[in-house]
Amino acid sequence: MTATFAKFGNDLHAGHRILPLVSRRRTWYLASIIVVLILSTLAVVRGLNLGIEFTGGSEFQIAGVADTEQTSAREVVREHLPDNEPKITQLGADTLRVQTEELDSTETAALAEDLAAAYDVSPEAISTSYIGPVWSGDVTQKMARGVIVFLVLVATMMALYFRNLKSSLAAMVALLHDMILTAAVYGVVGFEITPGTVIGFLTVMGYSLYDTIVVFDKVRENTADLTSQRRRTFADLVELAANQTLVRSINTSIVALLPIGSILAIGAFLLGAGTLKDISLALFIGILAGTYSSIFLAPGVLVDLRKREPEIKEHTASVLRARRGGADGALAPAGASADEGRADEGRADEDRADGRRDDASEDAFDDDLDDDLEDGLDAGREDPAEGTAASARSAASPRPVRQQPRRTTRRRRTGR
Repeated sequence: MTATFAKFGNDLHAGHRILPLVSRRRTWYLASIIVVLILSTLAVVRGLNLGIEFTGGSEFQIAGVADTEQTSAREVVREHLPDNEPKITQLGADTLRVQTEELDSTETAALAEDLAAAYDVSPEAISTSYIGPVWSGDVTQKMARGVIVFLVLVATMMALYFRNLKSSLAAMVALLHDMILTAAVYGVVGFEITPGTVIGFLTVMGYSLYDTIVVFDKVRENTADLTSQRRRTFADLVELAANQTLVRSINTSIVALLPIGSILAIGAFLLGAGTLKDISLALFIGILAGTYSSIFLAPGVLVDLRKREPEIKEHTASVLRARRGGADGALAPAGASADEGRADEGRADEDRADGRRDDASEDAFDDDLDDDLEDGLDAGREDPAEGTAASARSAASPRPVRQQPRRTTRRRRTGR
């Protein structure tokens, strides 16, 4: 299995095997749009579960409870706040967290005392905290400001590094896809969005861009001498770069996802640790989305953005003309269809058949020569009298002329 995967990766890197990562880019576009629309619709219907850090309010953590059922806490909160729907979350095996709207100190103390009585714990087992709307609004503004600054700096860096603004735009499209997909998954599963989630989002943005930069760097390497050759178009070389980095992207993602998946399982199902759960889910979904977008989306978007540039457009037209005209040395495009591959195999079979016919003709001609030589030697070993008689008979009825097979030479096929 390992040897097969290694050979598969070597074939991709050498260009002996090409997957249609760019030539079928519209299929990948459509698949991404469908998935994003479905998840986004579900997230909008369910709504994002914003943490108290963004909404403000009061929080109560009840530790050491024997029964973590949430009905008792909900009833106690409704007695104090009839119009408020509390958010109740289980943290670990024996801890509950109750979040309500903003309460003053008197209301907080009264609610904490009733919660302690409902779960049969001491009042000291309940910790309370309060986050005001000013602080939560400040956190939201800082988060948005940090994301915007990050995107601007990264886009500028990529434009300078690749000397092409369109590479930055393609990377930003892939990054936007990853962010929307990750946020939509958060809305669907109902995980709370906290500052830890934002940290996970920023980490995902860095990983997604890093993976895309690796692919684009290979594209730059492959297209450095684009106009000096007439074998591959710009789209072919971009597809070749995506194939050459495919195995590397998969291996890197697997190595990253294994520990993150373990943290997610422990944080979400065993310990109930909120921070671990928030960060690990963002990382897990984001890395999956980033790997997909860097392979299937970003290269295709780059081709669509640059294919109308005069130099690339002219070069692509010349390569296609050379292929249609059967120019010497023209290669099939990297995303050649299966029909073209079968046609090439058919022409190769014809060449081999011609070679076998030529070999058979040459062998037949050599056999005839051997027969003639053997006849001559046999005639020399015959009795002189019989030889004289045979000569007379040959003179009377001359031996029919043996038709020699036509010697052919293999034609060298060109332009196919």
